[in-house]
Amino acid sequence: MNALILAAEATDSAFTAEGWSFLIGGVIFAAFMLLLLITVSYTNVGNRHTVKPEEVDTHRQFKTHAEHHEKH
Repeated sequence: MNALILAAEATDSAFTAEGWSFLIGGVIFAAFMLLLLITVSYTNVGNRHTVKPEEVDTHRQFKTHAEHHEKH
């Protein structure tokens, strides 16, 4: 941050160091909001479909509890 302050003071730019920090923070915030929107949209698409029964996978590392109650 000190390098940014020194660089901002050395040049005649429209942004000060505080302005750059708000700009960078705003871009990061917008990127996270975009990722949130993508996550929520995929959740909504997933809720539109019916749940399919899961096939028994013999190679699964962690078994579900329902398989313990089945008779072989």
